[in-house]
Amino acid sequence: MSRVLSSHHSRPMLLRRIFTSLARSHIPSSPSRKTIPGIRLPASPRPGPPDLLRCRTEMASSACRTSPSVPLPPSDADKAELYRGLETALGSSFSSEPSLPPPNPLVIVISGPSGVGKDAVIKRLRDVRKGLHFVVTATSRAKRPGEVDGKDYYFVTKEEFLSMIERNELLEYALVYGEYKGIPKQQIRDFMAKGSDIVLRVDIQGAATLRSILGDSAIFIFLVAESEAALVKRLIERKTETSDMLLVRIATAREEVKHMKEFDYVVMNAEGKLDGAVKLVESIIDAEKARVLQRNVKI
Repeated sequence: MSRVLSSHHSRPMLLRRIFTSLARSHIPSSPSRKTIPGIRLPASPRPGPPDLLRCRTEMASSACRTSPSVPLPPSDADKAELYRGLETALGSSFSSEPSLPPPNPLVIVISGPSGVGKDAVIKRLRDVRKGLHFVVTATSRAKRPGEVDGKDYYFVTKEEFLSMIERNELLEYALVYGEYKGIPKQQIRDFMAKGSDIVLRVDIQGAATLRSILGDSAIFIFLVAESEAALVKRLIERKTETSDMLLVRIATAREEVKHMKEFDYVVMNAEGKLDGAVKLVESIIDAEKARVLQRNVKI
């Protein structure tokens, strides 16, 4: 027999169904929760720091302990015993291999305008830093007072230099102020094979050529004086050029400074502060040795 509900009884039940339907329609299925006016939803349980730590500890324990039946020695046990116990728990011996492979040999190109002190920086660097080979450049110019053949340069005739070009023995060469200068390839290969870092002293033209050959595999350092006036005074004090040659070098230096942005680093070699300039060059080398992605030079 069907029952007919009175309006007195059916109204509360109908309201409850409407409110329930509305509440369900406002509760999203995604993890994000919205506040419904008049209804307090239970807060979602979130693990606090202790819970996260316990979770990570349990995960690490289950992942690392391959021999759960073997108890670990206490932390205050004999060091050798604890060491062996940790190896047993992990199921493998600890490796004694170096964490990092030896860094690749570097090629360091040092350049800058005439008079900035390239030779002085390299000479001091030679005195204070081991593991560097300073490439001896071949040149067709005459020796200056105090220079030693085979140490400062390989002094050759223009005919001999042209023969080296024909035999493809030079990494880079250029005609500078009417004289040839070039870098012998084999010298670089021999010392890189021994693990030495290579230092090349070149002019701006030579640096541009080396950049086109070596790309980013080498380090390019640009030396500057503290000012143009200081640079001119140095050139005058050298007393190695005529007035006309000085004029050419100064005009050339003004143009060469514009190429600074093409180098990786710039180092100021101020008057009386040679040691500071050399230390900065050393810091650059140390930083390059610590690179994750090592430079790799192929000659």
